[in-house]
Amino acid sequence: MKKGIAASKGYAIGKVFIQEHEEIVITDAKVSDVAAEKEKLQKALEACKEQLTAIKEKTLAEIGEHEAQVFEAHLTLLDDPEFTGQMEMTIEGDSLNAMKAVQSVTDTFVMIFESMEDDYMRERAADIKDVSKRIISNLAGKGGSGFAITEANTVVVAYDLTPSDTAQLDRSKVVGFLTDIGGRTSHSAIMARTLEIPAVVGLGDITKSVKNGDSIIVDGMEGFAIINPSEEVIAEYVAKKEKFAAEQEELKKLIEVKTVTKSGKRIEVCGNIGKPEDIDQVLANGGDGVGLFRTEFLYMDRDSAPTEEEQFQAYKTVLEKANGKQIVIRTLDIGGDKVLPYLPLPEEMNPFLGYRAIRLCLDRKDIFRVQIRALLRASVYGNLCVMFPMISGLEEFQAAKAFVEECRAELHAEGVKTSDTTQWGIMVEIPAAAVMADELAKYVDFFSIGTNDLIQYTLAADRMSEKVSYLYNPMHPAVLRLIKMTIDGAHKHGKWVGMCGEMAGDEAAIPTLVEYGLDEFSMSATSILTAKKIILEQE
Repeated sequence: MKKGIAASKGYAIGKVFIQEHEEIVITDAKVSDVAAEKEKLQKALEACKEQLTAIKEKTLAEIGEHEAQVFEAHLTLLDDPEFTGQMEMTIEGDSLNAMKAVQSVTDTFVMIFESMEDDYMRERAADIKDVSKRIISNLAGKGGSGFAITEANTVVVAYDLTPSDTAQLDRSKVVGFLTDIGGRTSHSAIMARTLEIPAVVGLGDITKSVKNGDSIIVDGMEGFAIINPSEEVIAEYVAKKEKFAAEQEELKKLIEVKTVTKSGKRIEVCGNIGKPEDIDQVLANGGDGVGLFRTEFLYMDRDSAPTEEEQFQAYKTVLEKANGKQIVIRTLDIGGDKVLPYLPLPEEMNPFLGYRAIRLCLDRKDIFRVQIRALLRASVYGNLCVMFPMISGLEEFQAAKAFVEECRAELHAEGVKTSDTTQWGIMVEIPAAAVMADELAKYVDFFSIGTNDLIQYTLAADRMSEKVSYLYNPMHPAVLRLIKMTIDGAHKHGKWVGMCGEMAGDEAAIPTLVEYGLDEFSMSATSILTAKKIILEQE
């Protein structure tokens, strides 16, 4: 038995198929004909575009629009001058062969993304690796096709599975997958959950521990891989598999059910999104709305900031699709681990305590104005709530609200209507805001607790640091006390409180949060139904 990270729930029993981790030899060889090498790169890029377009269309037809967007992002990356343009410049400037130029540029980008603290952003390095692998494969004349599975009840075992590998899995034959590396927020893990394929990642050396044809069990609940199990263990897991399937069918009955505790309290269970199309999956899973729209993703994977019109259309789309359900949009949260190539930030000793989020926006009002105007214009199309990130005290909130009113006056002078029912709140992610919650609640319309940062700031523990990650504990008494203080402070003044950090979808934490009086939970779309079930069972 090997232990890894449970990436997609469920159980699978099947035979091992090892995806060979083929290494293409890349040399440092210089080239004399730079123009020919650049042309070779361009042909490889065109081949990649054809392959990715086909994968995107297959994904759209067989999985869904949300998942197909992954490959739209890959196609955008192939046209990004910051990425492929640098490859050309490296060939030209250093006379490097195309494969080495691709590897060199990719390594730089991957290093930037993997150093980020935000799980989602760090895992985007996998997108860059996937695209790079495809370019190099085409340069090597191997094409970009995946691997063919011919047998039913196959468990794919790989060093890693790229998003394109996962999207091309034949669900009629593949019942689960296991990888040496990876995390819960990787695209392959997210896609596995959408496909409802049990998966365990981060197993270390599973590819070296099995051979093709071995019998294997994937325990996507506890994160185990059981190699060549006994008949007794197989019988035990057949029973578990049947029980899990029955439970999943029961959960689907909750899609249209309002989440009300046994004592009669109505609790909203919402989804977190990064792009407008993500709301489709939230609604399909019975979400009551959106508890966090991370707008910084509108600013990423491009070489200039989104215009007011682009942002307006994005916000309007989400509000209209929600059809009256509440949408909470967070203003730009850039800085710390999120950087934009077109917005150079000063070097700081500790950027997580520095020039970021609302601090940056209040300083760079030229950027902030575009977003606030777009939000105000979109506000007439639905039930909008806007929250400011990284608020440490009343002065920052009041400054942000004053700027909102300045932008509103501009729009009214231009004859543009705005809603007067929009709610304006703050993210409680700095302990100072939690401690001052009862005072801040007099002025804000709502709070949303961002537990990822709140826990780290409270315990002075970077969860991404292997040496101190053991200190990162959502259920630490100090963290729970700050959460309770925030909820009580808000309720004292009749304001509601949501939570949009990972803790909101933590099955072990949900009963405590309900007991504390949390009004809204927001999480990944695939966690919504399980959260609803747990909340319905609470007093």
